[in-house]
Amino acid sequence: MKTNIVQTFLATPEGQEAEEILRSCVHCGFCTATCPTYQELNDERDGPRGRIYLIKQLLETDEVTEKTRTHLDRCLTCRSCETTCPSGVQYGRLVDIGRGIVEKKLDRPVTEKVVRWGLKQVLPHANRFGPLLKVGQVFKPILPGALGKKVPPKRKASPWPAKRHARVMMALAGCAQPSAAPNTNAATARVLDKLGITLVEAPQAGCCGAVNYHLSAHEAGLNEMRKNIDAWWPAIEGGCEAIVMTASGCGAMVQEYGHLLRDDPYYAEKAKRVSELTKDISEVLLAEDLSSLAPNTDGEKIAFHCPCTLQHAMKQSGSVEKVLEKVGFDLAKTKDKHLCCGSAGTYSILQPKISQKLLANKVEALTGDNPTQIATANIGCQLHIETASPVPVNHWIELLDR
Repeated sequence: MKTNIVQTFLATPEGQEAEEILRSCVHCGFCTATCPTYQELNDERDGPRGRIYLIKQLLETDEVTEKTRTHLDRCLTCRSCETTCPSGVQYGRLVDIGRGIVEKKLDRPVTEKVVRWGLKQVLPHANRFGPLLKVGQVFKPILPGALGKKVPPKRKASPWPAKRHARVMMALAGCAQPSAAPNTNAATARVLDKLGITLVEAPQAGCCGAVNYHLSAHEAGLNEMRKNIDAWWPAIEGGCEAIVMTASGCGAMVQEYGHLLRDDPYYAEKAKRVSELTKDISEVLLAEDLSSLAPNTDGEKIAFHCPCTLQHAMKQSGSVEKVLEKVGFDLAKTKDKHLCCGSAGTYSILQPKISQKLLANKVEALTGDNPTQIATANIGCQLHIETASPVPVNHWIELLDR
């Protein structure tokens, strides 16, 4: 794609990166076939190719309209288009750059600003999100239907095993997962314990940075990344084998630390090392001998939902299914595995109409083979799908812990 980006943007690292990405696009349109919003809205501007043109126009004219922002806001950043693209266009990075510019140049209506401010003040902070969730769970029976559905049920964590193995891996607690699904990392620790691996968390580590970064608060997101690197670095220097991710949304973000902080004189090398060490728990388990695991499969049929961040960003499509089949679980047949469930971080809050349509489609695609349970690999997908699922929804690692 030929570009003529104005010097204002071309003089910046983001502008140079955007130009490189734009020039890799060949206009083929393969991406539209796997874009959830294009399939639902049938508008070229609500598909990757159309949004690429909108960002190109922005960079070449230094002008932005509310319509451009609307179409960029509607993007899930599921990155299904990246998996489909024969030219390797890094669309996820391009849309982050485009949104960041739009956010600076075009003032939002007050209501939108308040909602986004609230999300950034609560979601990335476990010490704020947790207490608010507990309040919501107490009052759930009297909350309006749509709001009450969004409040997940109370879940408890089983005890972590004692630290006893020479092999050590780190886990990220994150921001929403410790209170909404506290058993996920505990179950992971017990599974790894059976394989001779100790899992530990760094208490100083917090949000991976995705919430702020994808809401165009880039510097706040980068600061959260730096804080996590500082929290993990002593363990890395001490020989930690891997940084294990049990939420693929966080995993996708942490694997980009090296790229996003590549120009930071102090953190560039550390960020690169952190990204290299970051693995989804399924990737870790596939490299181990799983014969010591004997979960009670109990005749269940499991429908697995592979989050967009796991298959399109972390490139681990099929890894969880291989683990589950190795230990004896019967997997249900599902449809449209490449399509997003509509959670997409804060998307279900900011774009509820489209999100609910995608959710209905996903539940139908997951339950056609009459599964007894749905499993997934990301806290956002788990909480979103369970609001409409006729069967229980859990993180798949809990199946192995039984």
